[in-house]
Amino acid sequence: MPVLRHPAQVIVGGFGFAILIGTLLLLLPAATSSPGSATPLAALFTATSAICVTGLIVVDTETHWSTFGEVVIMALIQAGGLGIMTLATVFALLVSGRVGLRARMLVQTETKTLSASDVRRVVRNVVIFSLVSELLLTVVLTLRFALGYGEGLGRASYMGVFHAVSAFNNAGFVLWPDSVVRFATDPWICLPIAFAVVVGGLGFPVVFELARSWRRPSRWSVLTRITLAVTVPLLVLGTAAFTIFEWSNPATFGALPESRRVMAGFFTGVMPRSGGFSLIDIAEMRSESWLVTDILMFIGGGSAGTAGGIKVTTFGLLAFVIWAELRGEDQVNVGHRRLPSAVQRQALTIALLGVGLVALGTFVLLSLSRQSLDEVIFEAISAFGTVGLSIGATTTSMPVPGQVLIVVLMFIGRIGPVTLFSALAMRERTRHYELPEERPIVG
Repeated sequence: MPVLRHPAQVIVGGFGFAILIGTLLLLLPAATSSPGSATPLAALFTATSAICVTGLIVVDTETHWSTFGEVVIMALIQAGGLGIMTLATVFALLVSGRVGLRARMLVQTETKTLSASDVRRVVRNVVIFSLVSELLLTVVLTLRFALGYGEGLGRASYMGVFHAVSAFNNAGFVLWPDSVVRFATDPWICLPIAFAVVVGGLGFPVVFELARSWRRPSRWSVLTRITLAVTVPLLVLGTAAFTIFEWSNPATFGALPESRRVMAGFFTGVMPRSGGFSLIDIAEMRSESWLVTDILMFIGGGSAGTAGGIKVTTFGLLAFVIWAELRGEDQVNVGHRRLPSAVQRQALTIALLGVGLVALGTFVLLSLSRQSLDEVIFEAISAFGTVGLSIGATTTSMPVPGQVLIVVLMFIGRIGPVTLFSALAMRERTRHYELPEERPIVG
């Protein structure tokens, strides 16, 4: 009997193996800029954060890691963004030109495609779309770094590639100690990065469907409709909330020219989707902004994309379930489609598992550190949602057990609670009988 029988088990094992390889590479003396090797915890934390496209760090990326170490981090981000199983299928295609049924099932589980027969086409489109998007962003950033900041072409190109990969994959890794604060007034840096985060976080199925039939909304699938119906309001509300709450805060938006504060609000509203970049000091934000950030980080971005969180699809489906219950309807309808009960259960399971994991992680971190509840819950949600925003607790005063817990939350958040727990299940059971029905009192 094989040890890994379920595709979800292979995905968990694949991501775990990638983290192990990344950790070993970052432990090499060549990976650090100073003599000696990185500590095992720093290497493990950074490798997990990169492969899980999170962006939380315990050492400064630019000063601690060498060029080799930065390239390893960038490769891990790319692998984590595309998905380990997607990359494995690409390699199989290159070697043999064929993909077996088992490999197709694995990639179907990773990419959330609806048909195993479509996996080969989907993988090709995902890779092409990702590389083209990153190339376009690389060109824009390279030109800006070279023409606007006097960087040499080689250095500008390297910075452009690194941050394009980091932005499109919603990773949040940067080569500066202050994230992108130094570019807070530069729309040629901020807006392309924000746009790449949005596109990468929409989800590949939604992007492909919009490319095919953006002029015919009546033909959009339920996935695309829900994703857009939730994403657009969240972006608008997030932008408005941050702009209003931080407008007069001298430590954040108040220090920026008024003409750039709305752009800063938009950028800050985009990043909790899972982007992880920041152009202000997160620790100086008002408590209201922290709460808005917590909510946006927990919801996350689109399904089958590079974003984390419980996903906007889950959030939207639960809203439709609540609306149907309030109206007394026995079926949940989205547009002109009926929502299967299995999908409703899955959405509820993902949301409640997410709440439980964040609550448990927050409780343990509170017992391990001296930070306040606001600070600890921010770090826990950021790790679970693979966002990467931090108020500094991760890098300054979080004890070693707390950093290990952050690693676990990032891992679970990347592969998904349902994937993890289904992978841990030894077997699937099908009940061949039904029990008598009894309706308990609810509420």
